[in-house]
Amino acid sequence: MELSRFITAAGELVDFAGVIVIIVGIIIATFRFVRAYFGDATTRKTAYRDYRRGLGQGLLLGLELLVAADIIRTVAVTPTLESVAVLAVIVLIRTFLSWSLEVEVEGRFPWQRKNTDDSEATI
Repeated sequence: MELSRFITAAGELVDFAGVIVIIVGIIIATFRFVRAYFGDATTRKTAYRDYRRGLGQGLLLGLELLVAADIIRTVAVTPTLESVAVLAVIVLIRTFLSWSLEVEVEGRFPWQRKNTDDSEATI
């Protein structure tokens, strides 16, 4: 029984880390946005795009940690067919969110080539 408590605690710790990463990502992106927006006019033009990219990156990393925590808790602690089915739905939804955020951050679908210049790719 000691191992299951450890695994549950590890899952909760990774869950907490995911939330912290999202919060810190939002704070850092917002700080950079405010600094760029109130800076010179050249950075103001790209401040919003960079802000969205920073928010997306923080959310992506946080979502990855939250999925890992779900996997740890669900499969390692209670590996029933029902819990695995619930995990599959959660992972599917979070994967779709991650994929959507990745498209938003990168400005292109994963199978499209990356532009060599700094211009935005069209979707």
